[in-house]
Amino acid sequence: MGSGAGIDYSAWDHIYVSDDEDVTSPFVDTPSLFRMRHRARLERMAELQQRGEDLENNFAECKRILEEARGRLKELEAGRTEGEEDEERDAELKKVQNDVRKLQKDEKTFEKMMEEHRRQEKTLPWNVDTISKEGFSKSVVNIKPAGEETEEEKVEKHKAFMEKYTTEIKHFGMLRRWGDSQKYLSDNPHLVCEETANCLVVICIDFEIDEKHALMEQVAHQAIVMQFILDLARTLKVDPRGCFRQFFSKIKTADKQYQDAFHRELELLKERVCSCAKMRMESAMKELKEEERQNRLGPGGLDPAEVYKSLPKEIQKSFDEKNVQMLQEAMNKLHAEVKYHLKRCIDSGLWIPESGEADEDEDGEEDH
Repeated sequence: MGSGAGIDYSAWDHIYVSDDEDVTSPFVDTPSLFRMRHRARLERMAELQQRGEDLENNFAECKRILEEARGRLKELEAGRTEGEEDEERDAELKKVQNDVRKLQKDEKTFEKMMEEHRRQEKTLPWNVDTISKEGFSKSVVNIKPAGEETEEEKVEKHKAFMEKYTTEIKHFGMLRRWGDSQKYLSDNPHLVCEETANCLVVICIDFEIDEKHALMEQVAHQAIVMQFILDLARTLKVDPRGCFRQFFSKIKTADKQYQDAFHRELELLKERVCSCAKMRMESAMKELKEEERQNRLGPGGLDPAEVYKSLPKEIQKSFDEKNVQMLQEAMNKLHAEVKYHLKRCIDSGLWIPESGEADEDEDGEEDH
């Protein structure tokens, strides 16, 4: 091989594969020292990576807001071209123009910061963690795919989750500021799930039944927050625990259309909660009335209140006055109907005959 066609090894000049083991000391445990240095380097790498991700997110958000501002600027300029004169419109036009200029400067600043970050990444020396990366990895496990949960399993899962985290969910439901909600979910990421949204709705219904309307509306707001996070996760096809911060960043700087959509969903939820609470109260009242009716039933399974309403006026009066002689006289006047009414009174518990009295009356009826 000629000297002019030699291999260029300059690409390997910055390989730095032994930074954890460069310096040792007879007075320090060497393995512990290596682990400490390696952990510190990994933390620095993670910090650098996080800074890059934050720059990309902020840059994307800046571009989104800039596009919205440009769209609004075009609308205002179009209205001005058509000859409409409005002081408020002119003032808003100037404000939007200033916003656009500022956002353009911010965009350029972010571009420079991202370029600087990329240069910084390229100048970092290689080490044992970055010198190679896995190019292909695939594992195939022959397992039966899990089927959809049954309704019973969903109910049990919801019940177990609510029993375990009910205190945390209620605390989240009472938070009013965006920052507080974001911090609480950061500290409790297990709450970012469908079960929390369902539990918040149940709490809303309970508050509405107890006529605590203000608390219901507060928890309903947090339920919609959780629902919007879940919707965003489905749209991005990511775990909701990984995108809830993106929702809070978006809602804080959201345009009117996005905020209107949020408040529209909130109002719809409050309407559904009120409707559901009303249905539950009506159902509870029906159950209570049925329970009272069952408790009233006589030995023959008849409701004394219903039997009383079906009796002739004379017999009702005798029961009201608790006059046995008047009752017997009223029964005697009925002739053919006496057996029917007497049996119903006994079966409902309105009339408790003495031993053998009912049998004698039935025998008497048969003799007639």
